[in-house]
Amino acid sequence: MKTKRNLLSRVLVILVLASTISLAQENEQKPVFITTTTMYFNLNTDGTDWLKTEKEYFDKVTSQNELVVAAHVVTHFYTEDNSEVKFVYVYNNWADIEKANEINNKLIEKNFPDETKRKAFFDKQSSYYTKQHSDEIYQSLPFAKQAAVKSTKSQIFYVRNSQMALNGEGKGYNDYAKNVIHKNPLVKAYYPHRHLWGSDSRDFLEVFVFDSLADLEISADKNQELAMAAWPDEAKRKEFFKEMNKLFTGKHGDFIFRNVPELNK
Repeated sequence: MKTKRNLLSRVLVILVLASTISLAQENEQKPVFITTTTMYFNLNTDGTDWLKTEKEYFDKVTSQNELVVAAHVVTHFYTEDNSEVKFVYVYNNWADIEKANEINNKLIEKNFPDETKRKAFFDKQSSYYTKQHSDEIYQSLPFAKQAAVKSTKSQIFYVRNSQMALNGEGKGYNDYAKNVIHKNPLVKAYYPHRHLWGSDSRDFLEVFVFDSLADLEISADKNQELAMAAWPDEAKRKEFFKEMNKLFTGKHGDFIFRNVPELNK
């Protein structure tokens, strides 16, 4: 039985991969592909068993699908809609997105063998959400900072969506990431990725993972300290950031989510 989150695969065959943007030109690390499905809680239903239900699906399907490299579920903390929940899945390549859906269906049939009970389970799962949803696909950029350890506690996921200029100008973001973001101990993980399929080709998404909201707040001061250490000469520092900022239009949006550690892969 197909769930809403499997609908994405039906349209993938008509998509064409976009070319790599200048942010990643200096690197050869193989990218991964990220699908994000945004769904919305049905606030008219009792969500008491939501986590229990999603954990059962995670244990029987997502965690057993070898093509799903990683998975995260994040919920509203400081965003424009308190009902939104995002399901994020990571794949090694484009083809695996489609193949993973086929494996999901086989795992569903295997682990929910009784047709009546299977229907009841997915009807219950679907009842937690409205019919509205949206899908995006991103490609990772090679200057990510991987988490040193897998946290068993809920963490803060700060998402910054910057608008890229796409005019062929600007460089240096890789150097900034290595010298500042990677060296900031408050940033537990950092996942930059670029638009492949969705509403705006200019999207450059960065996901910063923190242990607490307080760490997010004070991380800016640490970033400034690290930037001054990496580029101690003021004139050269100003020139570096002037050139790097040409990559972007200057417009960006900020969003804060909490992850659900029980649904992490």
